[in-house]
Amino acid sequence: MAGSKSPLFDTATTLGKIVAFFGVSAICGVLAAGLLVPIASLAGSSANASIEFFEELPEELRQDPLSVPSKILASDGTTLATFYSENRKPVSIDKISQPMKDAIVSIEDERFYEHGGIDLRGTLRAVASNLTSSSEQGASTLTMQYVNNQIINSGVLAGIPAEELTISGTKDYGDKLREMKLAIAVEKQMSKDEILEGYLNLVLFSGRNYGVEAAAQRFFSKSAADLNIPEAAMLAGMVQIPNVYNPEKNPELTQKRRDTVLAAMLRNQAITQEEYDEAVATDIQLKPKSTNSGCIASNVAPHFCDYVRHQILADPAYGETVEARENLLFRGGLEIKTTLDVDAQKEAIAAARKAVPADDPSDLGSAVVSVEPGTGKILAMAQNKEYGPGDSGAETVYNFNVAREYGGSNGFQGGSTMKPFTTIAWLQSGRKMWDRIDASVDNYSAEFQWKASCMPGGSTRAFGGYPVKNFTDGYKRSMTVDEGLYWSINTATVAQAARLDLCDISNAAYDVGIVDQAARDDDGAPKAINPANPSMVLGTADVTPLSQAAGFAAFANNGEFCEPRALVSVKDAAGNKYKVPAAACRNAIDPDIVRNLNGTLSKIASQRVAKGTISAPIAGKTGTSNQAASTWFVGYTTGISTATWVGSHTGPGVDLRGITVKGQTVASPDSSTWAAPLWLDYMSKVIPNYEATAFGQADSRPAPQPAPSSDSDDDDSDDSGDDSSADSGDNSDSGDSGDASDSGDSNSGNTDTTPGGPGAGNGNNGNGGNGNGNGNNDD
Repeated sequence: MAGSKSPLFDTATTLGKIVAFFGVSAICGVLAAGLLVPIASLAGSSANASIEFFEELPEELRQDPLSVPSKILASDGTTLATFYSENRKPVSIDKISQPMKDAIVSIEDERFYEHGGIDLRGTLRAVASNLTSSSEQGASTLTMQYVNNQIINSGVLAGIPAEELTISGTKDYGDKLREMKLAIAVEKQMSKDEILEGYLNLVLFSGRNYGVEAAAQRFFSKSAADLNIPEAAMLAGMVQIPNVYNPEKNPELTQKRRDTVLAAMLRNQAITQEEYDEAVATDIQLKPKSTNSGCIASNVAPHFCDYVRHQILADPAYGETVEARENLLFRGGLEIKTTLDVDAQKEAIAAARKAVPADDPSDLGSAVVSVEPGTGKILAMAQNKEYGPGDSGAETVYNFNVAREYGGSNGFQGGSTMKPFTTIAWLQSGRKMWDRIDASVDNYSAEFQWKASCMPGGSTRAFGGYPVKNFTDGYKRSMTVDEGLYWSINTATVAQAARLDLCDISNAAYDVGIVDQAARDDDGAPKAINPANPSMVLGTADVTPLSQAAGFAAFANNGEFCEPRALVSVKDAAGNKYKVPAAACRNAIDPDIVRNLNGTLSKIASQRVAKGTISAPIAGKTGTSNQAASTWFVGYTTGISTATWVGSHTGPGVDLRGITVKGQTVASPDSSTWAAPLWLDYMSKVIPNYEATAFGQADSRPAPQPAPSSDSDDDDSDDSGDDSSADSGDNSDSGDSGDASDSGDSNSGNTDTTPGGPGAGNGNNGNGGNGNGNGNNDD
């Protein structure tokens, strides 16, 4: 930052130059005498004013930490991305080659090892030149340049705009005096090697490459310790005008400057005549290597990188303001270790782009995200689109896997992946998987009261009525809860919901982190899925793949839900550690309920999706929204839970029926078309890397009991107050125990086990809730 200006130092006039001359002469006299007091022989007000001004300048240099790049690392230490405003890697003086040290001293300050911070001869020469010509000549020693670079570094770290900081060619005599005084102080505090080391780690070489190590890597792909004579001379020559002496932009000019440095090295006996002759006869031989800043340079996990970046910028632990956190990220040398499994990530990217290529004319998006049950660690986060500024085509900065506050959108309709939560609420109420429901009811009148205890009045209605449609004929009949969930029958799920409290279903999803991304509290946090619309049980709410993977991970871990997390540790260049969120797990679902739910979901995954191709115990649920705008499969083992999604990322309400993907037109796409094969492709490769043990055994259906001697409701007698259209009084089911399809194995008596099966295809488009909700596909 520029020092205060004295009117005596106005160099626009000859008088000003003379005053400046006496002022600088006074300083030189002081230095020569080794004193910091006025010189008696320099009588007169001008000299006294100059000395007074000099004595008022600061005497101690503020040496803040260097601006150092930050790195985001995978769990195995692999660098995922580097962030920097100044690309720099500080090294000690013994890690810098002797030719490099000799070159910079020879061209910038040949009497560096002789002076005490100010070069008297050089200063007098510069003053004389400035007095007799219109141009200005500098007289900065390496120590003074080190001081100037430290001032700039401190200013930038303090947030001072660059244009307010003094750089070479913009300094007045006040700035030079300040540098001189601080240089004297630095020489008393630091050795010559320490000053040279500091300078070579601070100075700009080109673009945003600061320090000799970054410069050596940038232009020669080698360490500063290995720089030879011509390479060192080239880099030393660049510091004078980095934007001009750039071998990639101006090779001839840069080589000419290099040869000037070599001549200075020869003159100062840093090299022999033979070494000089050999070096000047050598053309500049570059081996450039770029280290780009930010997530856009990440080849492995750019969107995960962006998710981590958003987490850092949102956390007050890294600064009081977003600007302070961003400054820390780009200058603080943070080492951010994450949970990402590089091997799983590579498989996820490959699978996502295999399912739908990034540049496919359909512009469909695909996403894969994996979470570790029991810890919440995010193991992989990938999508088919590349990371870039485009919002369509082959690239986007939007992360399909996460919420908007972390670089995503509002998520996507979950479709039938919501259905397990109706079953959870069913089991929580004391009912069983083998309970029978009447799935023949396909229309609920506008007067039907849907219990919703968390809403005003304790209930809700579907104004205009709620028609429910199955895609496949033959399933509007009596069936067990197990069978309805297995085949994902819409009328079955709605029949269950009609006998339950809709708030219990919403809460079951909320308990494992599945919320409505489109509905927000005043503070911006997403709310629980709104139970005002009965169609929410068929997955009309927008959810994210990450929340799906983390929520279903609770099914894999005996009902224990762990918040998804990406950070393992964070420390800065000085070794200071920052607090990162620890594993946050809670018991969300009773293990017995999970055990019985998994009994059905494991059959869906093994029989309908994998069909014997995966030997490990797996479970999961398919899902397709209206018009197939979103297709899902969320599946898991005890070691890894993964959500896969394929659909439209450009907005809701898109009809994907009849779309052409990878050259093939699909009339009625569903989860079996893209999402389930994507999950299978990816998980078949990564499941062996994680423990996959058996799920708990589901309860067995008890033997049929004799019919009661008097009339009664069905086995859900506690629901005698429920609407009769749901199931009450359906005694025809009690004598159906010999029906193989009702035996408790939802696949018995029905040999169709192809992905999608009878439930595949398009579901209802009926009005739900307050007339605004849409139903979703059987899947």
